[in-house]
Amino acid sequence: MENGRDTFPFPYQPYNIQEQFMQALYSALDQGKVGIFESPTGTGKSLSLICGALSWLSDFEEKRKQESAALLHEGEAALSTVTVPSSTSSSSAEPDWITDFVKKKADRDLVSKLKDEELKRKKREERLEMIRNNVQLKYAMKRKSCEDEEAIKLLQLSKEEQTEPQGDQEDEELIIAEYESDDESKTKSRFSATEEDDDLVEEHVTKIYYCSRTHSQLAQFVHEVQKSPFSKDISLVTLGSRQNLCINDEVRRLGSSQRINDRCLEMQKNKHDKHQEEGVKRKRGPAKSVCPYNKATALQQMRDDVLGKVHDIEQMLKLGRETHSCPYYATRLSVPPAQLVVLPYQILLHEATRKAAGIQLKDQVVIIDEAHNLSDTLSCIHSAELTGAQLCRAHSQLTQYSDRYKSRLKAKNLMYIKQILFVVEGLVRVLGGKVGQNPQTQTTQTGTEMLTINNFLFKAQIDNINLFKLPRYFEKSLISRKLGGFVEKYAGSGVSLHTQNSIKENRRTEGLNRYLQTLQSNQSTTPADQQGSEAEKVLSASPMMQVEGFFMALTNSNTDGRVVVQKQGTVSESSVKFLLLNPAVHFAQVLEQCRAVIIAGGTMQPVSDFKQELLFSAGVAEERITEFSCGHVIPPENILPLVLCSGPSGQELDFTFQSRDTPRMMDETGRILSNICNVVPGGVVCFFPSYEYSRRIVSHWEASGALSRLANKKKIFQEPKKANQVEQVLSEFSRCIQRCAADPGGLTGALLFSVVGGKMSEGINFSDDLGRCVVMVGMPYPNIKSPELQEKMSYLDKHLPHNGGKSPGQALIENQCMKAVNQSIGRAIRHRGDYSSIVLCDRRYARPATLSKLPEWIKERTSTHTTFGPAFAALRKVRFFLEKKQKQV
Repeated sequence: MENGRDTFPFPYQPYNIQEQFMQALYSALDQGKVGIFESPTGTGKSLSLICGALSWLSDFEEKRKQESAALLHEGEAALSTVTVPSSTSSSSAEPDWITDFVKKKADRDLVSKLKDEELKRKKREERLEMIRNNVQLKYAMKRKSCEDEEAIKLLQLSKEEQTEPQGDQEDEELIIAEYESDDESKTKSRFSATEEDDDLVEEHVTKIYYCSRTHSQLAQFVHEVQKSPFSKDISLVTLGSRQNLCINDEVRRLGSSQRINDRCLEMQKNKHDKHQEEGVKRKRGPAKSVCPYNKATALQQMRDDVLGKVHDIEQMLKLGRETHSCPYYATRLSVPPAQLVVLPYQILLHEATRKAAGIQLKDQVVIIDEAHNLSDTLSCIHSAELTGAQLCRAHSQLTQYSDRYKSRLKAKNLMYIKQILFVVEGLVRVLGGKVGQNPQTQTTQTGTEMLTINNFLFKAQIDNINLFKLPRYFEKSLISRKLGGFVEKYAGSGVSLHTQNSIKENRRTEGLNRYLQTLQSNQSTTPADQQGSEAEKVLSASPMMQVEGFFMALTNSNTDGRVVVQKQGTVSESSVKFLLLNPAVHFAQVLEQCRAVIIAGGTMQPVSDFKQELLFSAGVAEERITEFSCGHVIPPENILPLVLCSGPSGQELDFTFQSRDTPRMMDETGRILSNICNVVPGGVVCFFPSYEYSRRIVSHWEASGALSRLANKKKIFQEPKKANQVEQVLSEFSRCIQRCAADPGGLTGALLFSVVGGKMSEGINFSDDLGRCVVMVGMPYPNIKSPELQEKMSYLDKHLPHNGGKSPGQALIENQCMKAVNQSIGRAIRHRGDYSSIVLCDRRYARPATLSKLPEWIKERTSTHTTFGPAFAALRKVRFFLEKKQKQV
């Protein structure tokens, strides 16, 4: 194993670059490295990851089994030998019989531990074998589960008491339990720990966590595993949110993720309370709702089914309905014994979510795919934002909750609630408002302010509150969920709260009721049939979850983040936002705990920011980092990348912010596109640096007639503003190209206007005729005037070393620009037989520093042209397109 592997199981003869990828991956995992792996889309990256990583895992398990057997043999041999007493011993030394006893005890403990581990391993293997092979038992268990369920239903019906709710029992589920801080519970925990049944506690086996960005990407990966040689032997589980995995129609209908989570957790609590009350006469009140899909026997059966065969999320939902068991909880039960866990990387990268999912990273392997935006993802996950409207609503709701139940809440709960209200009041004060008044009528002076965490706490006058204890209270007391249930119960239909209570209590709620009515009246622009449901959603939603997230964000180190206070004219529209500047502080936990971490993507260039911002800043040593980058599987002549420095009329292409809006620059861009559409068959995709510039240049072409001239050659499509319209536009774009190919006498294809960083710059394939040419207009630099970006640049300049005469802040905006370019131009080449041209329109692309940040397989074929003629001649070569077309045929 030290020497790696020469061959890997693979569904077909792998390309050379796939073999190199797998060997490099195997070596990185074996040596516990942090690897940055780049393999362009279309080169079989997913299969290479699967076969390389699972080959290492099977070898690692086999090696560990052999080492355990050898240690067990040595231990048993040591116990069987008789120790001969020594004839001489110093007066200060321990007697020989004590030394021998201690040694024998250590040997016995080791042998016992090794035997226990071997027994557990054999049980796991036998159970998996039984699951995979014993179909008769599986169906017998399924029948028994259905019979047990029917028996339980009959028993419940016979015991059910039809009683009316009386007194305070009505709201029992909304009351916060007695709260103990960590300090108070430490002494008790020593004596009150309960022993758990060892059979129910699964041990975490060595596993690989594979993460990607979206559920569709995860589904594609699982399908690749199903096609791989490991599909019959691997135990795989796919994790997702309740929104993705819930099969309870009553809960799914709630729509929003927060409401689904709240309802699910409420049902689990009801189930727990029900078990505690068994054998005890139930309190008078309505029967508490429990989820029919969350039963132990059904969950265990589904867990076994999930581990016995590779399923994607759709197949798990189907399996859950067949077995009448919850996929969400069954998949979490499957995590400890699974060998491969597939999950969105938001779950893995956020510590609280990771713990909730039962993920343990100690000595495990993590593979993060599609990781080109990893730094931004980490920053986004750990940032938080609250509007004035949310803060005022949270304060009003929590005040009413406290007033209603103050006689039933313990003193410690009331103390923490008062602290939360005090902090929320301080946040509203920072925005220039007051609680208890309508935030939409309170005006503020427009402006943006950037503060350190400490300065923000002083400004809000909440620096005397221990913000480290409040998030712990949120977590343990479940106050966000209790308050959500309270609001849903009493304000879900828009009626006034506490209608049956005293006039004094009605006065306390009058401010909230007026505010809720204002929110309803502001829905007047919506159709009548939508108005009620929209208002109901607003009324029933509690923003306390967002408040909890913001409190947690404020516990970051003062140097690692900033708070942006943005006043927008009214308190309601103003906001406070926590901005994480140092994502490495959260990624460090993953890097420290894991045996190895692989950061992979189709385009990882430029990698310098990964190393500086995420790895070095997290304390990773240079020698632990390994890089692998491979070329494409297409022949070099199948790609034609061109840098255009000037257009057909000789106009220099300078798309800087100062020059790009000039009529001559827009006209020249139109002439370039017109020439390209004359010679390129099929689809042409043109990327603009922003939505605003796309709108302006298309409007200019409409006025000048350039757009109609383009439409004479190719049908024009534009990227839609709504995400749900993307699929429709792509379908029409594809059908148009197919029709044009069948009728050569008409249009030559279609032209699609898109935006860098938009809905079509990532995850969309313009393969084959859909993308025979990709045109990049200008360089998509981020908005340098953004306060958040300026603060990030300032932070990097202060904390990271300067390289090559450029500050880390300057490197950041260049790297963000080129990452976006690389993602966009990589949309065209999607498989081995594909071919395309890439036209980069801006003289700045000719700079060596900029060219160096293109992917290697594109950079080595790129030619720079100071005049348009030679570039167009290269593009116009009929044989480039015709020869490729003939080869495909």
